[in-house]
Amino acid sequence: MLQITLETPGRFAAADVPEPSAGPGQALVRVHRIGVCGTDLHAFRGRQPFFSYPRILGHELGVEVLDPGDEPGALRRGDRCSVEPYLNCGRCIACRRGKPNCCTELKVLGVHVDGGMRPVFNVPARKLHASAKLTYDQLALVETLGIGAHAVERAQLTAADTVLVVGAGPIGLSVIQFAQVAGVQAAVMDVSAARLEFCRRQFGVRHILPAGPAGREPLLEFGGGDLPTVVIDATGNPASMAGAFELAAHGGRIVFVGLFPGEITFQDPNFHRRELTLLATRNSLPTTFREIIALIEAGRIDTGPWITHRFGLAETPERFAAVAADPALIKAMIEVAASG
Repeated sequence: MLQITLETPGRFAAADVPEPSAGPGQALVRVHRIGVCGTDLHAFRGRQPFFSYPRILGHELGVEVLDPGDEPGALRRGDRCSVEPYLNCGRCIACRRGKPNCCTELKVLGVHVDGGMRPVFNVPARKLHASAKLTYDQLALVETLGIGAHAVERAQLTAADTVLVVGAGPIGLSVIQFAQVAGVQAAVMDVSAARLEFCRRQFGVRHILPAGPAGREPLLEFGGGDLPTVVIDATGNPASMAGAFELAAHGGRIVFVGLFPGEITFQDPNFHRRELTLLATRNSLPTTFREIIALIEAGRIDTGPWITHRFGLAETPERFAAVAADPALIKAMIEVAASG
């Protein structure tokens, strides 16, 4: 079978390898769709922390169960599933306290261990979430939606909150969708006018704000004269993240979704004067995957606008660089096998 490996930054290699069989506690799955994540783009450019080469990328996956394996459960041959790619130990303090997303020994498929850029591979059966209704495209998008959903969970939004989402990339878009599901007013700020227009057109966001000083007055108008009570920064940009401390209302909350592999600084008197709450968010929880699948099945989350680019697995070495550089990119979907 065809296997695509990121050998070094900027260089994919194709190889013909044998198909595996299911191992203990593992389900054998056929990969139908692979969503291209920001993590994949960073790895391709050589800017992904906690990463080593060579690596088989691919953790946003829509798969079909070929063999459910020997672990008791509800999986059956032919089930369509989303893959929860966070391989946790089950023993550490985070796992024991119901937070496997930040396990002390966490390994993520396609990042710390090999992922799904291959037609068939093994996945722990407990990491598969089935749906009888969703397409493989939709199932591949559950993981990236989960990042935004968990950020909204961490923010603990109430009806009295006003929310500013900073960054209108895929993670920011997922935050917007789940803020809307929570019934909370959300504004979005970005440096890209095209991305802001995408939010207005595709997600009905009424308050789209330019980044920088020009966005200050419309931000106050959005809050009726007040700054937002919740700022969720999805940029991974240190200047933007540091600036979030100036954008949140007194008594407000800041949630960092994007990761910057370095130090973020802020002015402590401002932080204390406003009595701000700062929250980090990492990955998502197993329950979040199931909730998202139910929301998509119910028609409350529309994944249709997300996919802007498509190509086949065999085309990856030739097409990835051009797709990654396209400013119109929101989400690329790699097609591995035909689906019904």
